[in-house]
Amino acid sequence: MSGFIVDADTPGLSLGKKENNMGQRCSDTRSISFDDMRVPAANLVGESESGGWMNAMKAFDMSRPNIAAHATGLARAAYEHALQYSSERQTFGKPLHRHQAIQFMLADMKTKIEASRMLTWKSAAEGDAGIRNTESAAHAKRFSSDMAMEVTTDAVQVYGGYGYSEEYPVARLMRGAKVMQIYEGSSQVQRMIIGREITKDL
Repeated sequence: MSGFIVDADTPGLSLGKKENNMGQRCSDTRSISFDDMRVPAANLVGESESGGWMNAMKAFDMSRPNIAAHATGLARAAYEHALQYSSERQTFGKPLHRHQAIQFMLADMKTKIEASRMLTWKSAAEGDAGIRNTESAAHAKRFSSDMAMEVTTDAVQVYGGYGYSEEYPVARLMRGAKVMQIYEGSSQVQRMIIGREITKDL
């Protein structure tokens, strides 16, 4: 497997239609077709034709902490919206956040966000220090993306019926969270990586 830089105006390269994504709609997501296209050898990425796979895997070790940071920030936004809303909305004569059921949800959301932040910092710090961070990056990416889906879902729940409306921000955040569990290696792939890493020396 090899990696190449391909100029957008290379003859034979064509882009498909812009996909209508469920979330993160600002992302210009399209299929790419290569029809009888020739790429010069000078466009090879890396030193050998067989180095594409390892280059991609090394890139994931650096990009997954970025996705973890993205997921953590998205979850934090959902939590902050839910916290603010819970102080404004009243039921049975008191703010939502005075109800224990809502307090427990908010507490769990905050704990998950703090744990995600720590995992993300660890994986990023290892990468910056030149330490192999394959396992820590997988931990951070897996936990933060699943956490973002959980926290945004809970934020919608705190809003109640309003949370299901596009007029409120938590619906958009929930839609945007889902792809975190899919790209840069799905949550299932991250579990495979973690399992491989923790058993490789046994």
